Amino acid sequence: MDLHIDNILKDLQKDNFQAYLLTQFTNVEYISGYKPTSFAFCIIKENPVIYASGMDMELANRDSSIEVKEYESYDVMIKELKDEGINNLAIEPSLPFSTFVRFRDDFEIDAKTYIDKQRMIKTPLEIEKITKATEIAQNAFLQLDILNNQNNEKEVAFDLVRYMIENGASKESFDTIVTSGANSSLPHAIPEAKKLDQPILIDWGAIFEGYCSDNTRTMVYNEKQHEIWDIVAEAHDKSIKAIKPGIKCCDVDKVARDIIDEYGYGDNFIHSTGHSLGLDIHETPGFSPRDETIIEKGMVITVEPGIYLEGEFGVRLEDTISISKRGNVIGDLPLNIN
Repeated sequence: MDLHIDNILKDLQKDNFQAYLLTQFTNVEYISGYKPTSFAFCIIKENPVIYASGMDMELANRDSSIEVKEYESYDVMIKELKDEGINNLAIEPSLPFSTFVRFRDDFEIDAKTYIDKQRMIKTPLEIEKITKATEIAQNAFLQLDILNNQNNEKEVAFDLVRYMIENGASKESFDTIVTSGANSSLPHAIPEAKKLDQPILIDWGAIFEGYCSDNTRTMVYNEKQHEIWDIVAEAHDKSIKAIKPGIKCCDVDKVARDIIDEYGYGDNFIHSTGHSLGLDIHETPGFSPRDETIIEKGMVITVEPGIYLEGEFGVRLEDTISISKRGNVIGDLPLNIN
């Protein structure tokens, strides 16, 4: 049996649950290799099964490593589970409430993070795919002619996505951020139809065989922008040097936060230092003040400190780190690309 499923079955047994219900597309894909296009109910038990929609049956039968049945109705699905003697269910915390209410009268239910725990540790193959996604995105970035063209933010974002796809990505891993001038102080700024201003902040990523990448670079021009860039770069570099198995995620966040605070910009660092990624662009654990997860070999987590001066500009630098004996940066795009 698949190691991921076997580990979840051990968790279920330990907590006296008979089955685990998943509907999130990337969780279904992680377990089975089949990514739904409509809906699916993946039930992990001694004989795991996926109930897929009729329109997905060809795809599911082609890609799934576990048994697939065509979904007929909630009543049929619930009856089949009860006929097996199943009377309790663990569910993923993200299960939609509309699905939960269909099961709650027939089963004892509790939310469990078994799937999140499995997905925290990447296999060598998963890391290879994240690495390839990163290489694709970085090569696409290097194709941009940012400094010499007269394109606006939207056009640069469009070009970057096109280059990623031409380099082998299936698509972008999130809405590409190309922002400049005062709008760069907005961490999730939306590209506008305006000429590039200074500084220029670009946050982008590619998907390769289902796996995401994530990088951010900021191009700065005047003395104040360079000053802030240097602080963020110091926080970025020293955080990466601090990463190793056995320490808490929050301790890495503290390294970045303390550096930025020492320079007097603590209130301008308004998000966590990083997040895991994989099949989803945001996974657990993350480098945040509240995440006390112990770093383990095989985790993949971004490092992305930033300083945002409202109404002026912002600087963010981001790389993805694969945890081995120490934190190894995935990809080799230099921080300073001016």
